[in-house]
Amino acid sequence: MSQSHHRLFHVFLSVLLLTASAVADSTLTQSGPIGGDQRLVSPGDVFQLGLFSVANNTKWFLGIWFTVSPSAVVWVANRDHPLDTSSGLVALSGRGNLVLLDAASNNETIWSSNSSSLGLGAAGAVAQLHDNGNLVLADEAGAVLWQSFEHPTNTIISGLRTGKNLRTGAQWFLSSWRSADDPSTGDFRYVMDTQGSPEMRVWRNSKGRQMSRSGPWNGVRFGGVPEMTTFEDMFDFQFTDTADEVSFMYHGRDGSPVSRLALNEFGVLQRMVWDRTALAWSVFAACPRDQCDTYGLCGAFGVCNVGGAVVCGCIRGFMPGSPEEWRMRNATGGCARSTPLQCPGGDGFYALRGVKLPETHGSTVDAGATLAECGRRCLSNCSCTAYAASDIRGGGTGCIQWFGELMDTRFFDDGQDLFVRLAKSDLEPTKPKKFVAVITAVITGFALLLLFFGFMILRKARRSKEVTMFDDIMRGECPTYDFGIIRAATGGFCPKNAIGRGGFGIVYKGKLPDGQEVAVKKLSAENRMQGLREFKNEVDLIAKLQHRNLVRLLGCCIHDSERLLVYEYMSNKSLDAFIFDSRRRASLSWKTRMDVILGVARGLVYLHQDSRHTMIHRDLKAANVLLDKEMVAKISDFGIARLFSRTGDDLEDSTVTERIVGTYGYMSPEYAMDGMVSFMQDVYSFGVLVLEIVSGRRNQRSFNLIVHAWKLFEENKSLELLGSTVRDGCSPAELQHAVTCIQVGLLCVQESPSRRPQMAAVIPMLSHQQALVRPLRPVVCMPMTAPAGLLDVQEVTSGCVGLTITSLEGR
Repeated sequence: MSQSHHRLFHVFLSVLLLTASAVADSTLTQSGPIGGDQRLVSPGDVFQLGLFSVANNTKWFLGIWFTVSPSAVVWVANRDHPLDTSSGLVALSGRGNLVLLDAASNNETIWSSNSSSLGLGAAGAVAQLHDNGNLVLADEAGAVLWQSFEHPTNTIISGLRTGKNLRTGAQWFLSSWRSADDPSTGDFRYVMDTQGSPEMRVWRNSKGRQMSRSGPWNGVRFGGVPEMTTFEDMFDFQFTDTADEVSFMYHGRDGSPVSRLALNEFGVLQRMVWDRTALAWSVFAACPRDQCDTYGLCGAFGVCNVGGAVVCGCIRGFMPGSPEEWRMRNATGGCARSTPLQCPGGDGFYALRGVKLPETHGSTVDAGATLAECGRRCLSNCSCTAYAASDIRGGGTGCIQWFGELMDTRFFDDGQDLFVRLAKSDLEPTKPKKFVAVITAVITGFALLLLFFGFMILRKARRSKEVTMFDDIMRGECPTYDFGIIRAATGGFCPKNAIGRGGFGIVYKGKLPDGQEVAVKKLSAENRMQGLREFKNEVDLIAKLQHRNLVRLLGCCIHDSERLLVYEYMSNKSLDAFIFDSRRRASLSWKTRMDVILGVARGLVYLHQDSRHTMIHRDLKAANVLLDKEMVAKISDFGIARLFSRTGDDLEDSTVTERIVGTYGYMSPEYAMDGMVSFMQDVYSFGVLVLEIVSGRRNQRSFNLIVHAWKLFEENKSLELLGSTVRDGCSPAELQHAVTCIQVGLLCVQESPSRRPQMAAVIPMLSHQQALVRPLRPVVCMPMTAPAGLLDVQEVTSGCVGLTITSLEGR
């Protein structure tokens, strides 16, 4: 729980300690009011109703809360009209209204159900608090006159609906608290939009701005909330769409834990489940979960992809409306068509696979149509820009049609198909058979000639390749050193000055003539071409980077066959020398570990979005995190790093490499199996690194740290991941921080890249500035046998069924 929730909990606890005279009944009659420390208690003691205070007992409210968790208030009566003292009385008036009176102000009515003003009052009315948390006012015959479920505040519980009564216009929606200890109406609302295919939206009142949305109901769940399918064993979801009402509610299944869905003061919707063992709320899901849940982030006809090298891209057939703004990472202006539509007769549809459907406000829905009929209708209407199935069951049925801009679309692993109208010239061209035959004949004719010339120039190309690469380096931005100076600085590359071995050579400690200590990486003569590629890559990339948490490349040296890189010297060497050494590990305080974690995170954020070049490191591990004399973490070894464009290329084209390079234990599943390259590759490695820093144990074949951490997390024993020495030296706040780090680490190593947080979101999570969702069970792929030498390995069979890693270059 957050600190504010802890404060609220203690306030409630102090009140509950004074409840010896509390009413142990669930029913309030006209025979007498309740007040002070008295309570209504539901028959099964699940919920309580009474007065509670905030702001140092200066404001008092009538509310309903869970008995097991008094801080979890689910309904507040007088949220915008607080009492100044605890002198409130809850009573039934003579006309049958449920009222809150201020005894200190001559029984002034602070709040009323106003049921009698609707002609619903009854002299024999009674109010009862039910075990589902609903406060029901009924007449003598049992007819409901008023109920709290019709007037939700900031929380949905089992049986409470959100939506709209289409006949009366009444709406059931959530509104946030002003702050964690102020239940007055806050800045955010969670409402059902019925103008199109129904979906839930979060609005910010003060700015009239939509913050996020759930996606339309697809027959199973809200399309933008795939986590709902993981709750099916706990909840039954009920969606109603009739002529009378459109609404949504859930019911907890028998034996399921207590749960609630709350809109907090920051506009974040959180699904929380009560952990009976830990006696705390566990956050199972939250929205927004990442930046792609921010409404309109990529503008009209844009698509958001949290796992992509660039977050925003354009649907095929569209291009950035303002390339300059897109280069500055502002994609809200959206995309424009590359080719005007040619309706009638000149258009077709492009299938955008696996997405959260665009905003449906203003769309049309026909639940009785087939998907094929939907496509024909859209094609015959020149105003129709896209269509999709309204129900995903049975392969997809029903019809949603869009007639304007497609807004707020994002990729999901289990998303729907959206069929977007394009000019036929923007669709995949169909090559005529005769054209293919001609091309084939021409290619065949030139094949032998090309082979001949290719053989002749191959030898010359090989000889000139190194020269060309080195010429490129010399023309770059990296300063150069005289070979004699470097040789003297390292004592002639004396073995006693060797301080480590990198991916392609030995690293020596040296001292320049001006007294500056440096680390010199010398290209090894063995495996020359791999080392040459990494040498050029590192010179090209790291020389252009400047950040406190990246190791600084001072320069390079090329002399005959010698290739050298000169770095700033890190006196505490690499992180793995600390965390995997039992003696040195014990000297690392939790604060130092946390500083290292945050330092690495900041370095990755710089690489991923803040540097001049958008970059993926691809080999983040403990050995490549260096520590200076002040224990500041600096990411090193950019030999296999990769640049990405910022221009917002089409996100449908996956980035795949056939050359799999990296380190076992840190390699993401999608990269190891399919060669998929994205920023989420670094996020996965960061997650492994966090778990290693917390535990002091290495993720390896003989001990799968990820599986071990997940098992402890599931059993609510995450703190056992810390060594006893570290655990005993931590304050309660630091222990809580450690639990947060473990959960963030597990979020980062989830199987699906789209479920991992971006590095820009990780730092707020670690700092408790952003809510954490519950991670899914990780899928871990580790080789069953150690490949010989860990270099140039072919077809290494993995412990995952059906997985083969080819051309794997371990480091």
